[in-house]
Amino acid sequence: MGQCVTKCKNPTSSLGSKSGDKESGSKSHHKKGGSAGGGHKEEPGAQGSKAAIDLSNGTKASEVSAETPVISAVMGEPRKDECLDGDGLSMLRLDELFCCYKDEQEDAILEEGMEMFCNDLCVDPAEFRVLVLAWKFQAATMCKFTRKEFVEGCKAIQADSLEGICSRFPVMLLDARGEENFKDLYRFTFQFGLDADEGQRSLQRDIAIALWRLVFTQDSPAILEHWLDFLSENPSSIRGISRDTWNMFLNFTQAIGPDLSNYSEDEAWPSLFDTFVEWELERRKREEEEEEEAPRRAREEEGTETEGSPTPERLETEGSRGSQTWGGH
Repeated sequence: MGQCVTKCKNPTSSLGSKSGDKESGSKSHHKKGGSAGGGHKEEPGAQGSKAAIDLSNGTKASEVSAETPVISAVMGEPRKDECLDGDGLSMLRLDELFCCYKDEQEDAILEEGMEMFCNDLCVDPAEFRVLVLAWKFQAATMCKFTRKEFVEGCKAIQADSLEGICSRFPVMLLDARGEENFKDLYRFTFQFGLDADEGQRSLQRDIAIALWRLVFTQDSPAILEHWLDFLSENPSSIRGISRDTWNMFLNFTQAIGPDLSNYSEDEAWPSLFDTFVEWELERRKREEEEEEEAPRRAREEEGTETEGSPTPERLETEGSRGSQTWGGH
């Protein structure tokens, strides 16, 4: 999805990126590790090279330890001065990792930092894994991790480095497949997509469509694309998706068969579902009629071509007539 969905209302935007241009991720996130002043900051590569030169000249390692926090937070390398919690996680490394991406003004990872965070994790901000990570972190807002969400989320998945987070993705994706877990993720996605700053209570149609596709990445119901086509083709009558409609659609995919034969308007479905089922049945009827008409149209077209083209018998007759005429002379 390029820009943050809830910030710019662009359904093609990403969950964790403001611009969607990963080249901006090439800017080092280690800038936060520098001094608070506005003086010149060396590039990380330059600092690393300088450290290597100093060490080769006999400088003590403690004199070039400024890069150590960043390296340990990124790679998960142990440090002598760190204290581990009961799960073996380093709170110091978690704090350092958070500070690599946090905003300079606010104590949170915002859009730019989120883009760099995803870039360093080697994930696309638009992909399902980022949504699952936000779910594990219980993030309240798109494009934003507060310090508490980040730290508690990392503790929940038992990771205190980029390497550790990446190694947990397979387990997180497997967790998301569980029936109850997916239901929780599904409901989280609706809240996650709302713009808290504007006090939204329903999702914009285009954002809901994008999030439906995203949340069903691992197991897409057969009716999903038809449902999304219905929403896309009826923009004037569908302005937003309420929480009730969002939640009930999951029940709909589980309770109603692909042929929609067991759907009943008398049950307590949202009225939008009644309209969808009617629209979908009419669409299928048109498709069936077109399929039945296709052979007849093909025969008619073939007949038209046959009338205008000479048959072998006709060519033979005309040929014999021509031979008789020449023979007569």
